[in-house]
Amino acid sequence: MKGMMIAMLVVVCGCAGGPTGEAESNRALNVILFVGDGMGVSTVTAARIYEGQTRGDSGEENYLSFERFPASALVKTYNTDMQVPDSAGTMTAMVTGRKVRAGAISVAADVGRGDCEAALDNPLPTILEQAEERGMATGIVSTATITHATPAATYAHSPERNWEADAMMPAAAIEAGCVDIARQLVEFPQGDGLDVMLGGGRAHFIAREQADPEDPGRHGSREDGRDLVADWLSGAENRSYVWNSEEFAAVRPEAVGQVLGLFERSHLEFEADRRADAGGEPSLADMTEFAIRRLRRDGEGYFLMVEAGRIDHAHHFSNAYRALVDTVALSDAVQRAVNLTSAADTLIIVTADHSHTFTISGYPSRGNPILGKVAVGGQEQLDAEGRPYTTLSYANGPGYLKELPDLTDVDTTAHTYRQIAAVPLPVETHAGEDVPAYARGPGADGVNGVMDQNEIYATMHQALWGDAE
Repeated sequence: MKGMMIAMLVVVCGCAGGPTGEAESNRALNVILFVGDGMGVSTVTAARIYEGQTRGDSGEENYLSFERFPASALVKTYNTDMQVPDSAGTMTAMVTGRKVRAGAISVAADVGRGDCEAALDNPLPTILEQAEERGMATGIVSTATITHATPAATYAHSPERNWEADAMMPAAAIEAGCVDIARQLVEFPQGDGLDVMLGGGRAHFIAREQADPEDPGRHGSREDGRDLVADWLSGAENRSYVWNSEEFAAVRPEAVGQVLGLFERSHLEFEADRRADAGGEPSLADMTEFAIRRLRRDGEGYFLMVEAGRIDHAHHFSNAYRALVDTVALSDAVQRAVNLTSAADTLIIVTADHSHTFTISGYPSRGNPILGKVAVGGQEQLDAEGRPYTTLSYANGPGYLKELPDLTDVDTTAHTYRQIAAVPLPVETHAGEDVPAYARGPGADGVNGVMDQNEIYATMHQALWGDAE
């Protein structure tokens, strides 16, 4: 059982408010931070329309669940060294209150990328670590690897985001004493360790000699020979490990103990492909519900981070369909959290780490299929060369074509369709404009106007414990 909360934490109960109401106190018992990786304003808009159109509406009038939150803001995402940021630096800002350089995981801004010794001397405490030290329950949920930049920033400290397993580290860094991110998760020193960890990345936790349970033809990636899952299970009583949906469904959310779920060797499937997965994967909403039910069991407060990590990956592939479906899945997860919590005691923040070069354009009529070709009154519009074109496109990426195709007979709403890009790049890039943030619950008024990304940390810290340290 977690320790008692510090005296300054005021628990609000029996108050007016409820799932969508306003809070009556500025102090929170719980904080849930949702991160739509790569979910810029254009992604939110397109996903809103897409969800509405799947319900048979025109789409534009629709709202995603978090768009009805009472507080909102625009968030500046730059890193200390980059105008257009990466996920490591941006998530570090949100969970430590400090902006840092790109590629860094919760270490100071003056630590050079890959500089192990400097990183060891300059870790930045995270809000999850502070929650553990104060006896709160903690959890992370992600559709990416659980060691990927966004979840890793909550619990790990590394000068290189790619050091997810020891095989990804240079020998000099290992000799200098740096530890890979997967090891940092299972050897987490604060409190009694994270209570819920759900995501992907099995390969980073098992040795090269170990076969993967879902795909025996493939193996782990660790070179140190360790089975980190077994090590974690032996570290304390009442710990459970699951790797597929059947095992996950068998674990009671309200039971005692910590849970580690690794549902893929690498990232989880895109939501659009999830049901075809051989081992079976829980949805983001189901993982979120499980985490909340498990973390609230002791009633002493919790911090939970939930990442929709594959919005970003779909955009990198210039595949708008999968990006929008994963954004709607995030909205579903947020709604599940709203249904399970009260605005009287739980601060929920929904935001993104960065945007993408994704655009909506072309003057289509209201209700025109968001994944379709631009049409007015049912009549397809043509470009300067007499060809139809899509509403959605990218400024750069793998969708570039030297000669633009005639899309007349192309189904641009197909799940695998890759939107056209203006600049040829093997992978589409992040974008540098502000991203949205939405909040409800105690301290939600801290999300307002135009904010620097590190102010999200201050808002969460203030809601839980008072002024940021």
